[in-house]
Amino acid sequence: MGLSLLVWLIVGALAGWIAGKLVHGAGFGLIGNVAIGIVGAAIAGSLLPMLGIAAGGGFVHAVFHAVIGAVILLVLAGLIRR
Repeated sequence: MGLSLLVWLIVGALAGWIAGKLVHGAGFGLIGNVAIGIVGAAIAGSLLPMLGIAAGGGFVHAVFHAVIGAVILLVLAGLIRR
């Protein structure tokens, strides 16, 4: 049935926090990290299969893909702000 809401929130928070550390140097608060992580997961979920990048399932896989998508989101947002 997919990931539960609680797992989505944990993955989003973790991915947003990691992406914030990688790109911006700081987190965006709990709500911001969750939002960035979940949007990042959606970006990675649609972009990576088009590039032929696929991996197994599980928590680590979900966090890894969400971090990739969140980093893409933050880099694009940084480019738009400039």
